[in-house]
Amino acid sequence: MRKPTHLEKLYLDFDSFFASAEQQLNPALRGRPVAVVPLDSPHTSVIAASREAKPLGIKTGTSVREAREKCPDIVFIEARPDIYVKLHNRILETIERCVPIAAVRSIDEVTCSLLASEAHEAGALAERIKRSLRDEFGPVLTCSIGISVNELLAKIAAEMDKPDGFVMLDHADLPGRLLQLELRDLPGISKGMEARLGEAGITTVGGLWDIAPKHARAIWNSVEGERFVSALHGYAVEKPETVKRMFGHGRNLPPDWRAPERVLQCARLLTLSAARRLRRSHYRAGALSYTVGVRRDSRATLEGQFRPARDDHTFLNCLNGLHEKLVKSGEMRNISTVTVVLHELSSEDEATHDLFDTGETMKQRGQWERVSDMLDKVRSRHGSKALNLGPVNGPGNYIGSKIAFGRIPEREDF
Repeated sequence: MRKPTHLEKLYLDFDSFFASAEQQLNPALRGRPVAVVPLDSPHTSVIAASREAKPLGIKTGTSVREAREKCPDIVFIEARPDIYVKLHNRILETIERCVPIAAVRSIDEVTCSLLASEAHEAGALAERIKRSLRDEFGPVLTCSIGISVNELLAKIAAEMDKPDGFVMLDHADLPGRLLQLELRDLPGISKGMEARLGEAGITTVGGLWDIAPKHARAIWNSVEGERFVSALHGYAVEKPETVKRMFGHGRNLPPDWRAPERVLQCARLLTLSAARRLRRSHYRAGALSYTVGVRRDSRATLEGQFRPARDDHTFLNCLNGLHEKLVKSGEMRNISTVTVVLHELSSEDEATHDLFDTGETMKQRGQWERVSDMLDKVRSRHGSKALNLGPVNGPGNYIGSKIAFGRIPEREDF
């Protein structure tokens, strides 16, 4: 582990990205409180609030009803992930003209590695990026930029002066400028982690700064704690490459989609979307988990296993069987959430054959794989609803194409 000698990382974080994107694309929304929601329903919650809505107490997770009470004039917009992804790709091209992007952390966050010469002109570089974005997209789609000696501190810096801010943190600024922050202001410190730190007697950023990395490892019960505290002290900490472990999708269901047959229809669409991603990434899956719930603390999960597969037919057959079991067990009452996950992954080339497979069953599996590949090609060429196994309509317009932190849908997801 080393201590960088210059500012090595730039972190760029867009302000209220989904809401700002809608204001960017529709000038009539500019200057107005806007909330983006996952689907057009009075029973859902806000996933992004514009900068005009945030001072009114409207934020991610605020219910539509509460948001309306706080701001009767608020405009609700159903999320359009395909539009946001196209905008995201244009943004990347604009940033790349100023500085190479090292990693895309989410649809509205990127990190860049700086040369020593770029670090010496860090302020000018940040202004050049902001100016390029203004020239390309106008004044609505703003970003906050942080520059520091490692990615964690650069991300913290980007959050310190929102919106449209710029902060640099060098070794000389540590820990002084961090001490004004709350623990929850630090990325990676969730409500649960804050409680765990509190149990260890750590209630401030200063208290966290003072503990040894090995102590942090014990509190986190993971090497991530040691990495976090070392990075907080300005050391360069390299994260190991993430290994893909699953492909899955979940969905909150409006009231008119909570009957068992409609839950299954939604689950089938989620399964097909996950299966297409799995094939594009050249994996097979050996298990499928099906989870339904009334609320976060009341869920039921069943898992089915099968020979490593990549075809829709295998996955849907498994899903149908699990759904039937849940119905018979009485678990399918007023379900409000549904999640499907394909896991136990192996390489597409590592196909294994059951000792008792007959030539006929192997032939059928090969046929279903070719059918799935053909469906993928037709959808890619003619649109997401061109050809499918079963119904194509679900709750909302973007089943299986949710934008999540660390995963940006591809064009084929829409």
